[in-house]
Amino acid sequence: MKRLFSIFFFVITVLSSFAQVKPDSSKHLSFKGVPIDGTLNEFVLKMKKGGFTHTGTEEGLAVLKGDFASYKSCVIGVSTLKTKDLVSKIVVLFPERDTWSSLSSNYFTLKEMLTEKYGDPSDCVEKFQSYSEPKNDNDKMFEVKFDKCKYLTIYETEKGSIQLSIDHDGVMRCMVKLA
Repeated sequence: MKRLFSIFFFVITVLSSFAQVKPDSSKHLSFKGVPIDGTLNEFVLKMKKGGFTHTGTEEGLAVLKGDFASYKSCVIGVSTLKTKDLVSKIVVLFPERDTWSSLSSNYFTLKEMLTEKYGDPSDCVEKFQSYSEPKNDNDKMFEVKFDKCKYLTIYETEKGSIQLSIDHDGVMRCMVKLA
């Protein structure tokens, strides 16, 4: 009887191991544990369940707000392919920063986290594109605001690419962007 019970237990264990699905078996990158695929409404619903606030949807672009990577009140854009309702890209705009020291600190902290998770970047450019090197915090922020700052790190994975950059919206809003 013990032998029969042992064989039965072994068979159940083997069968259940084959039935388990790996959580990372998707062919797509994921955002907060949710694969970047499916319809826009399905993805937004999953994000809302994860604590994000949906602020609106227009022409294949949903905008959400929430916390990401220990940063409060990030703005998340979720877009679909142009020809069909299939989520294809996520963009995270981290909170705006007024100083180069805080902006670059966000960038380098996130870069370190991404490198730890995905390995060394496939491409990285971190420079100012002005005639002379900016000397202080204000000069560096000026360069960011007027599109003379190129800080971009790219991670290529089997499931897609990830881009981290310092970005701006006009001359008043500077932030780190993850796409």
